Amino acid sequence: MKNNKKENKMEFDVAVIGGGNAALCAAIATASQKTKLKIALLESSPKEWRGGNSQHTRNLRSMHDAPTDVLVKTYSEDEFFEDVFKVTKGQTNEEYARFVISHTPKAVEFAKKHGVRFQPSMRGTLHLGRTNAFFLGGGKSLINAYFNAAINLGVEIFYEFEALDLIIDKGICKEILVFDKKQKREVKFKSKAVIIASGGFESNLEWLEKAWGEKARNFIIRGTRFNQGKMLKALQKNRAQIIGDPTQGHMVAIDARTPKYDGGIASRVDCVSLGIVVNKKAQRFYDEGEDFWPKRYAIWGRLVANEEDQIAYSITDSKVQKCYMPSLFEPIVANSIEELAFKINLDPKALKITIDEYNQSVVEGEFDHTILDNCHTQGLKIEKTHWALKIDTPPFYCYPLRPGVTFTYMGVKVDKNARVYQENGELFKNIFAAGEIMAGNILTQGYVAGFGMSIGSVFGRLAGENAFELVKDMK
Repeated sequence: MKNNKKENKMEFDVAVIGGGNAALCAAIATASQKTKLKIALLESSPKEWRGGNSQHTRNLRSMHDAPTDVLVKTYSEDEFFEDVFKVTKGQTNEEYARFVISHTPKAVEFAKKHGVRFQPSMRGTLHLGRTNAFFLGGGKSLINAYFNAAINLGVEIFYEFEALDLIIDKGICKEILVFDKKQKREVKFKSKAVIIASGGFESNLEWLEKAWGEKARNFIIRGTRFNQGKMLKALQKNRAQIIGDPTQGHMVAIDARTPKYDGGIASRVDCVSLGIVVNKKAQRFYDEGEDFWPKRYAIWGRLVANEEDQIAYSITDSKVQKCYMPSLFEPIVANSIEELAFKINLDPKALKITIDEYNQSVVEGEFDHTILDNCHTQGLKIEKTHWALKIDTPPFYCYPLRPGVTFTYMGVKVDKNARVYQENGELFKNIFAAGEIMAGNILTQGYVAGFGMSIGSVFGRLAGENAFELVKDMK
């Protein structure tokens, strides 16, 4: 590394912008090649908050044609794609989606090779034991393993180095303008190849409000506060091809008592499908039992976002308390519906009418939360398709809900080598992208659990390998 302190300039072969799963996969993939390169990883957060949104993850969705050590039965490429097709309502690029899906087994092996450990397959209400490989110790363990691997391979880590802008000329990124937060100085990084894996813009509250209007003020950011979208703006300014709707993203219903940032996976409320959800007027507004929770949890953030004051309430009774994973917060508990309404500041009469009408409409069947059972309602304006049980056995439980933004889908168009397109249809010569900043090539709306980590892992590794090939050819 050349470091001219007077001019605050640094030179590397490859610079990776970001510190989450995609960035680390890119850095490791580059550094793992036989010819060693000088690689820098720029993480805008302090060391203790490293890892972006990936520190809050739990699993990676992967196809497999036979049982593995961490996944049961089989999960074919076609079934995986069908799940993606359903949640995006057909609005996905099938070529790119299948490309990622077909590479997911390699992503799992790549993780294992570089120190990530997986736990035995999950059982229970999440229905993910067949589809998702869970990290032993969660996302934080994955991040720690990858940072250790990157450092051991010679990657130089720069904490609290925030990439501000890109100096691009004739399709080539000449320099990265970076702010060193500790020294409070600007630094210029010169690199033969640049990999941008710095996340979406979900932590930028002003940008969210510009897209969503005033309702965004009630949104909670599930992940890191450091995903400000600065590299997306820099690419936009330099005429990169931007894709996706700024209002679309991975948004779920989370506990309304969650902190503004970094509530993570523990803030998610998983009992929605086992009870009813009402809005501020104590009215139901969507079918809670439409499908398995991992295929529908990501629509509930948008549903709540479009309700008055962006607030809703998930209500169950004592019959289903062992059927779901509890949230980070204790539920609000009451011995009567009227008492519960008082505690959550709803009209007691309105809530009682809603629950009575719901109870009267329940068609009793054989309740089984592990399958699409035959317990449903009949005669309601908004029916509940599965897992419909009467809410009649106290105590009653409630979790208040708000929209929790995980990551945004507006980003840059890439090819299948992770190279970024310009507005004119040509490719930038030395700019690659991976992770949330390019996930919109596949995800346009909706979400299926673990797929973001799949996209980041696959394109991160491809970005690293192709950046290496580019630099090797230059040398």
